[in-house]
Amino acid sequence: MVEKNVIPFRKNRKVTNDRPGFNASRSRSHRYRPRRGRRIPSAIVCAVVIGAAGWLYLDRNGHLDSGAAFVKAPAQDALSALFVLCGESRRTNCVVDGDTFWFGGEKIRIADIDTPELSPPRCEAERIKGEAAKSRLLTLLNAGQFSLSAGFRDEDKYGRKLRTVSRSGHSLGDVLIEEGLARPWDGARHGWCQGQ
Repeated sequence: MVEKNVIPFRKNRKVTNDRPGFNASRSRSHRYRPRRGRRIPSAIVCAVVIGAAGWLYLDRNGHLDSGAAFVKAPAQDALSALFVLCGESRRTNCVVDGDTFWFGGEKIRIADIDTPELSPPRCEAERIKGEAAKSRLLTLLNAGQFSLSAGFRDEDKYGRKLRTVSRSGHSLGDVLIEEGLARPWDGARHGWCQGQ
């Protein structure tokens, strides 16, 4: 018994047109391909992300920051100690120079500044300014509770912890900069003597 409602399978008719190239543009592979949205090339996305990260990593003077750019200060200042100037004895809570101190037995390098060298100074002017920065840092650390914030890097090549020191959300390094005893850290040491 043959069913009358069954339609035999037929191939699709090819669309034809006399215009040159018309049939090639309407080939089967293009006809059944699902439409896709426009995609942004991944190279552009990567370039934008890298550019934004680089912009965030620059300090307000356009120099590379040592990691303080990604630092968020803790909500409350909870750290304090009685600091003294470091000597040859055991170093627990003492100031080495204008940008280095010991706290709780750990050596800390202030991440957002650079101060004149004291070991050894390259000239008398650097020694005088370095001693002033050291004395001022001692006063600032003993002035009340403060916060230590880690930046992008945890330690420098000498094993010192890189930290931004702040009080009430303001960097103590910025205080030293405003007083002319430090410079913003730009990734390189610069001389403090005349002509450097």
